[in-house]
Amino acid sequence: MVNPFDLKTVLLAKHAQHVVLIHFPIALFISAVAFDFIAHCTRRNGLADTAYYNLLAAAISTVPVLATGILAWQFQLDGQKLKGILLLHLVLACVSSLMIWLVWWVHFHARRGTGYLPNYRLVVELLAVCLVALTGHLGGFLSGVNMPG
Repeated sequence: MVNPFDLKTVLLAKHAQHVVLIHFPIALFISAVAFDFIAHCTRRNGLADTAYYNLLAAAISTVPVLATGILAWQFQLDGQKLKGILLLHLVLACVSSLMIWLVWWVHFHARRGTGYLPNYRLVVELLAVCLVALTGHLGGFLSGVNMPG
């Protein structure tokens, strides 16, 4: 039996880092969108600031998540050609990351410029949340979490 506290097992597992790290940008981004919607409805600047910093942390945390996802592909499949759900997961992961960065950029641009956040951002944020959820759902199938039974 493997010791769950063995650092070698934890740090050198072929895919464990990606599976662990992926939860950070997902949670940060979804909470940022929730804070932004609440800030938009209540006009509270503190919530808008919270949304901005969560978006920043989510965007930054996508970098190691993408890197560990690519490393997991290389280690587990020896760089084989991707197809099916794994290919779709990789494509959606890249698009989701770009969308997270886009949403952060819209907020960043508004803070540096006029201070006015455009209303279209709410639609973009909802679309990005849907993409992130779909990407995570496919990742759950790949990891065996969403398997029937």
